[in-house]
Amino acid sequence: MKRDYYEVLGVSKGATEDEIKKAYRTIAIKYHPDRNPGDKEAEEKFKEAAEAYDVLHDPQKRQQYDQFGFNGPASGGFGGFNATSMNMDDIFSMFGDIFGGHAGFGGFGGGPRRPQQHRGSDLRLKVRLTLSEISQGVTKKFKVRKDVACSHCHGSGAEAGSTDEICPTCHGSGVITHTTQSIFGMMQTQGTCPTCGGTGHVIKNKCKFCGGTGVEKGEEVVEINIPAGVAEGMVVNVPGKGNVGHNNGINGDIQVFIEEEENDTFIRDDSDLIYNLLLDFPTAALGGEVEIPTIEGTKLKIKMESGTQPGKTLRLRGKGLPAVQGYGKGRGDLVVNVSVYVPKTLSREEKEILEQFKQSDNFKGDNATKQSIFQKFKNYFN
Repeated sequence: MKRDYYEVLGVSKGATEDEIKKAYRTIAIKYHPDRNPGDKEAEEKFKEAAEAYDVLHDPQKRQQYDQFGFNGPASGGFGGFNATSMNMDDIFSMFGDIFGGHAGFGGFGGGPRRPQQHRGSDLRLKVRLTLSEISQGVTKKFKVRKDVACSHCHGSGAEAGSTDEICPTCHGSGVITHTTQSIFGMMQTQGTCPTCGGTGHVIKNKCKFCGGTGVEKGEEVVEINIPAGVAEGMVVNVPGKGNVGHNNGINGDIQVFIEEEENDTFIRDDSDLIYNLLLDFPTAALGGEVEIPTIEGTKLKIKMESGTQPGKTLRLRGKGLPAVQGYGKGRGDLVVNVSVYVPKTLSREEKEILEQFKQSDNFKGDNATKQSIFQKFKNYFN
């Protein structure tokens, strides 16, 4: 069971951003792998703290967590951070600044910064979905042009038999330090080593096919699962399916942008679906059974009461769209708006019948009905 993020960092729900940062730094130092080599329990606590910090130091993620808890998108939905599935280098690259610019214990008596891995860039895709696909969730396949591992060197960037050498510029640390004189005295800043790109090593004999990058242009068929209930403008993140990183680095992600096709039968209102029912006059007057379509393609039979008036609304609970995981629970409703059809042309016989109805008090409307209609129009124009 996951522990509450505030409990993990030992802070209150009203903690400031500075208090959260300090709490995470204290815990991360205590359970840092360099201080606890080979200790799996310490490593898990280090990752747990990193995940809690990722959510609580971000105002938007923190708000979502406070509202939805672990069911919210900040805690795993749509590409949320999950430290337990990441390696230590990923976490160091994300939160290394917490330790004064070092991923290790640099700045307060610890070891050197860990070399970086190159991360591939993210890819963006657009997908148009029907309401039926949104209702059920769908799996889509895409043929994606992307950076893939070099087929000659298998992503290493080196010719067969070639060995890596420690970078002569940074001596394997992946960073270089610049010392400058300022009005406050001597100032030190660190940056990524330009020779090795932060990896800490250089390739002696580079692959002649990829030039030492370890990547080439290629194609991959990517299968993407899109959850039910998504909406226009949402983004589904697919981890690790983007461009590969140089020299067997970390793969980027694919960000899938959702577009929604208009539907000829239903109008979407969040998780509710609106259906406009055009009722014939005899059924509106006499009552009867009518069929209502559903988003699943089936039909629902509902009973209309005699004397059903235009503008009446029926709500069929749970017959709408499902809520996206992390954004709510259950399904919306199917809202049926009733209109009464008035024919534009009539036969002589139909006209004669209606002329007879016209003389009946039942077809003139009582005062209460007239007052109700008058009040609706009055409220509208006011």
